[in-house]
Amino acid sequence: MCQQPSVPLIKEHIVFYGAGSMAEAIVRGMIARNVIASDSITMLNRSSSERLAELRSRYGVQGSNDLQQKAEILKNAQVIVLAMKPKDAAEALRGLAPLLQPDQLIVSVIAGLTIRTIQGLLGTPQPVIRTMPNTSSTIGLGATGIAFSKEVGEAGRRLALNIFESVGITSVIEEERMETLTGISGSGPAYIYYMMEAMTAAGIRGGLTPEQSLELTVQSVLGAARMVQQTGEDPASLRKKVTSPNGSTQAAIETLDKGDFFETVIAAVNRCAERSREMGAAVEKELFKNQ
Repeated sequence: MCQQPSVPLIKEHIVFYGAGSMAEAIVRGMIARNVIASDSITMLNRSSSERLAELRSRYGVQGSNDLQQKAEILKNAQVIVLAMKPKDAAEALRGLAPLLQPDQLIVSVIAGLTIRTIQGLLGTPQPVIRTMPNTSSTIGLGATGIAFSKEVGEAGRRLALNIFESVGITSVIEEERMETLTGISGSGPAYIYYMMEAMTAAGIRGGLTPEQSLELTVQSVLGAARMVQQTGEDPASLRKKVTSPNGSTQAAIETLDKGDFFETVIAAVNRCAERSREMGAAVEKELFKNQ
């Protein structure tokens, strides 16, 4: 079993500019794994004092939505995590620009916002880390893609990995591959949920209770994922081991193949990546339209 470090890995003060569910998931993961001390985190949002009070009570972090305090906090932050909605990014980044020092590290969890766009809105070649976590980060089983601008040094790279490894695994990629990653791990949980919906419905139609069918489906998916993870075998090998010639599993696989299941999944991932690019381009156009 891995032991948690007795001294937090991150000494820098981190400010979360946005206090939504993803920001909370990351904060919870870092604190639970002693990656950072709770008093080294400040969370900012636009207006909800109740939300900030909830986060302060739950995690022991600091929080503010006072405009003057926010400006001072951002000015002095060593690391700023951009966690606001894309529609709020332009205003936030333009307001942030005059407050920044060249060595302040910007980490973005905003979907569709490229490093070039962030630096363009800031008006400076700030060190920027672009990330794409997924929703499983909320239970510590996330998968996060990470891309670095050329201004990010080794210390910044290590810090980003420490942050996101606290909520799952990380994969460092070239930024142009971020949309492909989105198609696999960013949106991937939804594909699995959709298949689970179908499996559960099949069980119910076959006479199982909804509770039985869902429980069996969940355990099957969990067990299959753990088998790949723990045995180190690839999915194709494991599938072949449970697919006896002329058996029931083979009949099921053949039915999936009649629907071109394999290529349909690939097409879905590709379309997700393509749509992510389209949305990113639309976000960039909207953010710069008034410049």
